[in-house]
Amino acid sequence: MLKVSCNVLNDQIQAVVAQCGFLGRSISMRGPGINPRRNSVVLGSASNKAPVVLAVVSDRAIGSGSGSAIVADRLRLGSLTEDGLSYKERFIVRSYEVGINKTATVETIANLLQEVGCNHAQSVGFSTDGFATTPTMRKLHLIWVTARMHIEIYKYPAWSDVVEIETWCQGEGRIGTRRDWILKDYATGQVIGRATSKWVMMNEDTRRLQKVSDDVRDEYLVYCPREPRLAIPEENNNCLRRIPKLDDPSQYSKLGLVPRRADLDMNQHVNNVTYIGWVLESIPQEIIDSHELQTITLDYRRECQHDDIVDSLTSVEPIEDAEAVSELKGTNGSTAAATENKEDLRQFLHLLRVSGDGLEINRGRTEWRKKPAR
Repeated sequence: MLKVSCNVLNDQIQAVVAQCGFLGRSISMRGPGINPRRNSVVLGSASNKAPVVLAVVSDRAIGSGSGSAIVADRLRLGSLTEDGLSYKERFIVRSYEVGINKTATVETIANLLQEVGCNHAQSVGFSTDGFATTPTMRKLHLIWVTARMHIEIYKYPAWSDVVEIETWCQGEGRIGTRRDWILKDYATGQVIGRATSKWVMMNEDTRRLQKVSDDVRDEYLVYCPREPRLAIPEENNNCLRRIPKLDDPSQYSKLGLVPRRADLDMNQHVNNVTYIGWVLESIPQEIIDSHELQTITLDYRRECQHDDIVDSLTSVEPIEDAEAVSELKGTNGSTAAATENKEDLRQFLHLLRVSGDGLEINRGRTEWRKKPAR
């Protein structure tokens, strides 16, 4: 049995989590009547053998799928790996996905992670309805709830670069599951980023967390690695660190953020990537000018509705052991990060809250490194 990958599970179970579509569906615990948002996690079939997957674009065989879905499946630059236990897909960075640094933005990276997770799910026959649930889960009205997302970026891809992303999921104890990603520069094979996420199971009707039953585990573990496989080494890694609640008043803030219509997904809830943009809105401009985002960790606690007004709060967090952090980043595929000086690193704590009543939407931590010379 795998150990829990994030030390915040107890906090997460109590706080419950907001909408985030990287792997699962996040919902509010504010009470009944709140519509949960979509999922995008891969699961599988009840077989106890490695699956033989033909081209699956829905819960039905390819021959009975919709024409548009079949065309998309044929054109998509992704497929299950040979052993069927992970999924790889290639993406070209578009001009509109590039920001002020002339490289892909972190929002672009987050969108690609979500996309490859959704496509992985579709490739094994799930997630066509947006919920990524197994047959047993649908029968019992169970859903996946995203608890934490951690992204590390060692090198940002530029316009027209081709990025290959591999993803897989695996069981984690009786109440949790995780999904991991590895990002590579397709031309060179260099690892340019890694990500991991934690999610738990919840009853859609009662809004209570529920243990993962053997029936459900049998359905999705057939598509998971047999041995623990972690994209990010867990020892001394920031992906495990608890994120404390930010003291108020914060050092920096951006108040009165309002969801745009373009921020809403098909379920009329704010898209998960919008949260990342809101967190970055309160980063001081001098950091934006001189540094680039190295890691971001978000704990999701409640969803944001279309009519909510959001406050973004940020404060500096002292770096306890910059040398250890730099060494760890270097082992994860970034040769440049290993040579960073303490003076070049910046770290911040973040809080998104509903303006007025102060309800937490999520907590976050970001780390920043000096921009490379161009």
